[in-house]
Amino acid sequence: MNAVPQPQRTPAPPRLWVTTILFSSTALAALILVPLYGVLYGYHWYQWLAFAVYGALCGFSITAGYHRLWSHRTYEAHWSLRLLFALFGAAALQNSILIWCSGHRRHHRHVDDNEHDPYSARRGFWFSHIGWMLRDYPSGKLDFDNAKDLQRDKIVLWQHNHYVPITLAMNLGLPLALGLATGDVFGMLLLAGVLRIVVNHHTTFFINSLAHIWGRRPYTDENSARDNDLLAFFTFGEGYHNYHHIFQTDYRNGIRWYQWDPTKWLIRTASWLGLARNLKTVPAMRIQRAILTMQFKRAEQKLQQSSHRERWRQLLEKEAQEFSAALSEWKELQSRRYENARERLLAKWESAAIRTRVKELEYSLKMQRKRLAIMMEQFHLCPSAA
Repeated sequence: MNAVPQPQRTPAPPRLWVTTILFSSTALAALILVPLYGVLYGYHWYQWLAFAVYGALCGFSITAGYHRLWSHRTYEAHWSLRLLFALFGAAALQNSILIWCSGHRRHHRHVDDNEHDPYSARRGFWFSHIGWMLRDYPSGKLDFDNAKDLQRDKIVLWQHNHYVPITLAMNLGLPLALGLATGDVFGMLLLAGVLRIVVNHHTTFFINSLAHIWGRRPYTDENSARDNDLLAFFTFGEGYHNYHHIFQTDYRNGIRWYQWDPTKWLIRTASWLGLARNLKTVPAMRIQRAILTMQFKRAEQKLQQSSHRERWRQLLEKEAQEFSAALSEWKELQSRRYENARERLLAKWESAAIRTRVKELEYSLKMQRKRLAIMMEQFHLCPSAA
């Protein structure tokens, strides 16, 4: 008998030993050396304070700097703030601004595309969390064609060209100096150095992995990104990821006043101090449109399970017509507003009238959201079709 040919397995890409050794050694040290030293010698309160402050500076340098400033250009920052983000971003040990932001822009452009998204969540939790950095995958190849603006930023180029010495100074030099000043070098290196790096790493990595697996999708289901309040707490507001993936030009991730987004608060505070400007936000009507679009989609899905389809369908169609009419009027008002700004032909009172009507439309969409929510509850209460 002829042997059945076996399918050939695609060989794994070459391992990247620098990152593999870095992640494994820091993780092992955090799991073994940090608690062992604590049991044998103990840590002082100022070492924990250094861990917290240093970790926060690194975390904000990634969220407010690498992510919202450089990757998405959601605001502009004074050179001093950019320099601070460049230094402590290097301390976070997540690569240079140029490499990080270029890869992140590719992620947004090709989200969930296994061939082009550097850390596609559709390739599994491990891959999107850390695996994509351990091997030389084709999807992770460096290509700065999408970051020409960053290549014109002197601070970005300075950090990129001197990344290794800056990283060594921030990750070894600064904790060492703090240890010498306080009299316990090893304890400071373990907390402000090793443990801080591991925590910074995995809180960021969870946005690439867990925030694409676990959570809500109130704004879009066109990609795998989720909103997750727990992740937002540990990542300085980055956990509102479903919102971010549809409205990436907004400097906010948590748009409600009660949502935990300290990165948003930091950027806003910097603007009050003159360190940031041109903070970009998404118009409320666009946000309402996204939420209602998802509500209509889910209402239609629930309607298929209702035994009173026709009665509910009429109500749903009426709501859909109102929604469409409100969007059409909003688009017309937006056109008139832009025309007014460009040609300056309309009187001030007419501009005010346009703004007032836009606010009324925003309120009407909020009320429609509430009506749809009530309808969804009624769908649930109605007996299913036989």
